[in-house]
Amino acid sequence: MTTNGASSITTYFRVCDGVRVRFADSKADADTTVLLLSPWPESLWAFRRIWDRVAELGRVVAIDLPGFGHSDGRPELIAPDSSGAFLARLIDEWGLGAPHIVGPDVGTAAALFLAARAPDRVTSLTVGGGAVRFPIEAGGALKNVIEAPSLDLVRELDARTNIGAAVETAAASATEPEVHEDYVSAYDLGRFAESARFVRHYPERNPALRDLIPSIMTPIQVVAGRNDDLVPWSNNEYLHDLLPNSEIHRLDAGHFAWEQAAEDYGRLVADWVSGGYRRVVAG
Repeated sequence: MTTNGASSITTYFRVCDGVRVRFADSKADADTTVLLLSPWPESLWAFRRIWDRVAELGRVVAIDLPGFGHSDGRPELIAPDSSGAFLARLIDEWGLGAPHIVGPDVGTAAALFLAARAPDRVTSLTVGGGAVRFPIEAGGALKNVIEAPSLDLVRELDARTNIGAAVETAAASATEPEVHEDYVSAYDLGRFAESARFVRHYPERNPALRDLIPSIMTPIQVVAGRNDDLVPWSNNEYLHDLLPNSEIHRLDAGHFAWEQAAEDYGRLVADWVSGGYRRVVAG
């Protein structure tokens, strides 16, 4: 698949902890590794517009987290803390060393739990756009999914129609039909409701994360769109205020900042990974 402004990204499948994971790998022989975590309800193709920029930094590996994109999942893995533990295993099994992690949206909580509980597995984080605040602040469809009385109500949604509408601003069906279909098909046939388990854990997991965040010494860059109506900007400020070593950047974009403001997003990731992350711990 080749997309506008991006080189072809080849995807593969590999098993980790008994789960078939879809991934892409630049396979560069480099000392620096960047691990990209798919946002929701998208897939690793969300990084197509920054792939070339990030690939200049070293080896780049992108994955669909368990239960997201086209990776398989188990219910117990589709939660912020268990996703973080899964990432620690994947980093070890795949020999990724201590990568710089880029984890927008649902990747934010997973990456933070990883950094809190296995700090030696990661060098830095770029996160943001995840509803990690407590008390929870979320809007629109995300708020409805989190607060739905049961998953049955989520299962009743027409996932293909709803996901198609949600990702249209990030990957328009008319101009990027293959990417659009990759997103939509990832959550068809009941997979959207299963993936929703992750955000439905926020009410119980966010308080635990709040208690852990001040202990995370990993350098962290918080990057998100200022006009996000699903995950209000307050979530990003909350992180920046609690984290000991962080920077925060507000982009002129909505929820899908990594696609809607890809040039700025890619520039910030490149600057950060190439040494900028040291700024926040210089003192």
